[in-house]
Parts: sequence; C-alpha cells; structure tokens
Amino acid sequence: MVALLIWFVVKKMRNLIDKIGFVHKYIPMWVKTLTASFSIFALLFFIGELLTKNIENISVSYEDYASNVGIITEKLNRLLGINLNEEAIKFLQDFEFTSYLESFFNSISELLGSMVMIIFYTMFLFIEETLFQRKISMIFNENGKKDGFQSTLKKIDKSLSSYISLKSLIASMTSTLSYFILLGVGIDSPVFWAFLIFMFNFIPSVGPILGTIMPALFSLLQFGQFTPFLIILISLGIVAVLIGSFVEPRLMGNTLNISPLVAILSLAIWGAIWGIIGMLLSVPITVTMIIIFSQFKGTRNIAILLSEKGKV
Repeated sequence: MVALLIWFVVKKMRNLIDKIGFVHKYIPMWVKTLTASFSIFALLFFIGELLTKNIENISVSYEDYASNVGIITEKLNRLLGINLNEEAIKFLQDFEFTSYLESFFNSISELLGSMVMIIFYTMFLFIEETLFQRKISMIFNENGKKDGFQSTLKKIDKSLSSYISLKSLIASMTSTLSYFILLGVGIDSPVFWAFLIFMFNFIPSVGPILGTIMPALFSLLQFGQFTPFLIILISLGIVAVLIGSFVEPRLMGNTLNISPLVAILSLAIWGAIWGIIGMLLSVPITVTMIIIFSQFKGTRNIAILLSEKGKV
C-alpha cells in the first residue's frame, strides 16, 4: 500500500514536470519518472533520518524529564486540594515515555528497513503502468465499457489527487504554525512534534486532537510546569480549530464525498489492520471504494450509504 501511494505521488510529480514545455518536448518519459522517483525517495530518507535523530535526542534526555514527574504530582495535589493515591503516583513514576518513543522509532525503522522492497514494488508498478492501457483495450472490446472503466479510473485519480494535494497543503500550514509555537515555548525537538502534527492531520477527526494533546503532555514532562502546557494546548488548539473549521472546508469542499461516521469507522478498521499506515490510508481507501461501488448496480446502494449526502 505504501508503494502504491508513492507510485501515485510520483506519477503526479512526473505529470507536473511534464507540463514544462522543453521537458515535455525533449526529455524521455523514463527520465521524468526516474527524476520524480529519486526526489520522493530522497525526501523520505531525509525525513526518516531527521526523525531518528530527534527521537534519539528525546530518549537520551528522558532521565531529566523523569525527575519532573514528582513535581507535577505535588502541583496537582495542591491545585486540586487532594492527595493522589499511591497507585496513581506509582503509575506516574513508573511511566516509561521512552517505551512509546521506542515503539514509534521501531515503526519508522521498519518502514525504512522495508524501503528496498517498497522501491521494488514501485518499480514494478511503473512497468505495469506501461502495459495497463493495452490490457484494458483487450479486456473491454466494446467502446462503451472501455470508456466507462476509464471514466472510473479518472474519477479515482481526480479525487485522490485533490485529497492528497489539498490535505498536504492544510497539514503543512498547521505543522508550520505549530512548529513556531513549539519553538517559541522551547520544547525539545520541535521538528519531531511538527512532523507528528503534519501526519496526524491525515487521520480524520481524532488526528488533530492527538496532534494538540501529545506535545502539550510532553511539555509537562520536560518543564514540570503547567504554564508551557497551557500555552501549547491553547495555541495548538486554536490553530487546529481555525484551520479545521474555516480553512479546510473552503479548500476541500466536497472533494471526498464520504460520511463522517464512515470515516471514523474506516479509521478504526484500517487502523486495526495496518496500524498507523492504515489510519493514514483509511480515507483514500474508502473514497476509492465509494467510487468503484457507485459504478455497478449491485453495489451502488453501498456507495450511497458510504457517501456524505447520498450523491454518487
């Protein structure tokens, strides 16, 4: 699935490069494909290395953060006027933040470790792409059926292109603003948290909430004070609400045509199957299913149920 997503992004980048006059006229298609592929994979490796260094820096500093757990507990006791029981205190003191970082680090490491296989899958997808149109012509001898199938492919291509490009723009805006807020507060490894916020923006509904809460909670461990926590929580919350409520609807419009309930259920299902990758791909997969189901009489009702307002 990662290779399929990369193939799609590379194809779009290749098409953008091909719009340049002299490139379209003089540069062979395989050179444009190779250039776009190299750019995407180089970017992925750069991000992987950057995240690895940031996670290592946070892990090394964990002992300094652990000493703030007792301070936070005492402040909660005074603030709430209660005494946290021994079990709660023990839970806070035994909380291993590094185990969660290690889990996330392992996910990135596994993805980078699988990069060779992903490259091979992507390469064969491009080889298959050159033969696909010929196969379609042989399968659908009748022009009507061939045109209908190609129309479905174009709808999928258009919907996913709009979703990925617009969502990337929205996520970039959110993560950039968040980075400067986190940098101003002085949180460790702001690049790491900004990247998490960028990725969480692709997870419907719960993603922006997690992107706001996680760096705020981490600031409690780092500073042992509530002021940075409140600044981050409120500031990132305002950014998420403003962009999510005003900017995103105007940019995205009805691009997806997917029911909010279906989006949440899809998130849960694909997240259970493929973890974080499944969560990130849950919306594109569901949109593709809606478009395909809408093309056949037997599955059209399913597409209507999955859609936002019943229009397919």
